[in-house]
Amino acid sequence: MAFRANTDSDAGKQKALEYLVGREIPINDREKSRMDFEDLLSQYGPVVDYYPSWHPLVACGNERRLPWTMPNENRGYKGLDHTILLRDAFITCPYDGQEVVLKSVEDLRKRDPKFFIEAEELEMTLYHPMAKPILVKYDWGPPLNRDGTIPKSLVVPLLLEFEVPAWRNSEVAETWETMRSYILGQPCGQLSSLFVNKETGTLLKKLWNDLIFSGMYGPIKV
Repeated sequence: MAFRANTDSDAGKQKALEYLVGREIPINDREKSRMDFEDLLSQYGPVVDYYPSWHPLVACGNERRLPWTMPNENRGYKGLDHTILLRDAFITCPYDGQEVVLKSVEDLRKRDPKFFIEAEELEMTLYHPMAKPILVKYDWGPPLNRDGTIPKSLVVPLLLEFEVPAWRNSEVAETWETMRSYILGQPCGQLSSLFVNKETGTLLKKLWNDLIFSGMYGPIKV
């Protein structure tokens, strides 16, 4: 299916609402929960499937620089449960042990202080009345593009910072088609996603091809 930003954004929102504001929430509380979630969405959205591997929320603490796209214990997070991803943050809803989540985020910040990751408890009901929602967010610093995507002035250095050191241990170079979803995030098209617009995606494709055709990663894997 072709990537369409608005369609994929709406589909992600609907899926997240069904998950976080479903039948487990008392019917009298659902409208408030829905409004609370949509407020988060307006600040940190849209809902996404996976992060680009260079995204600070998964690159932070990824010392092995593996193409990981989901926050979990392999990335240094602990205690995550019932998690929904947004472009600039994720919401996790453990039943207990929220202090474990908060401490793991603080530990990540200490390990990699260049990434401005924060976690906070949310005073709202999501997923289940007994769950304890937590927001883990990233502060980009400079404003995002008018279309809500991440500016290339941030994406390019993050990609290079994450990918270039891999040349020391690489045996083969992966093509753009293989790496596209890891570089653009998901859902994505050929040159754009909910993280980057077509202008930035075109630049990233050229940059990636320049890197692999330099031979720095070894022969191109066919």
